[in-house]
Amino acid sequence: METGTTVFRDIHGIDAIPLWPLASGWWYLLGLICLLLLLIGLRYWLFYNAGWLGWRGDARRQLRELKKVLPTEDPQAVAGRLSELLRRIAMVRSGRQQAAGLTGEHWLHWLMEHDKTGFDWEEHGQILLTAPYMPPAMTVERDDIATLIRAATRWIDASRPARQKSDLPQRLKRLLSGALDKVGVSRA
Repeated sequence: METGTTVFRDIHGIDAIPLWPLASGWWYLLGLICLLLLLIGLRYWLFYNAGWLGWRGDARRQLRELKKVLPTEDPQAVAGRLSELLRRIAMVRSGRQQAAGLTGEHWLHWLMEHDKTGFDWEEHGQILLTAPYMPPAMTVERDDIATLIRAATRWIDASRPARQKSDLPQRLKRLLSGALDKVGVSRA
């Protein structure tokens, strides 16, 4: 080569930016989105499916315990405990003022009115009224007590609050109309 001449080199383009591995900012964003989805899912699971929380879970546990001891214990004693548990459930659901003073047929009628499952408490629930006070010589059928325990379990489950439908378009419309009213924009 001669001195004083310029050497031309080929033009090289910029290398393509790779999609993988992601830059650290994208990892933080993905982590935040995953954490948000996990928290939202946990909230909905706890709100709708966590029956072990609150009075419903406690009542279910006690009903399972009654069902477990029914074959071995005296059915009259189990009927008394079931009657007491039903009374406590009724007081939690409807308040002490409304449910605590009910006795006899009024109690069974109240149970029938407030049971959404349609179980006939007035017919099958007579054992609850008489079994705790029966003399030991009289017997109570274990199957009848088991039927009442199953009905009480269904009653607890039927009293759960209904899931609210997601009416997103209506909520967005209300939100936007409220925001537009605050700004002062009139709708035509």
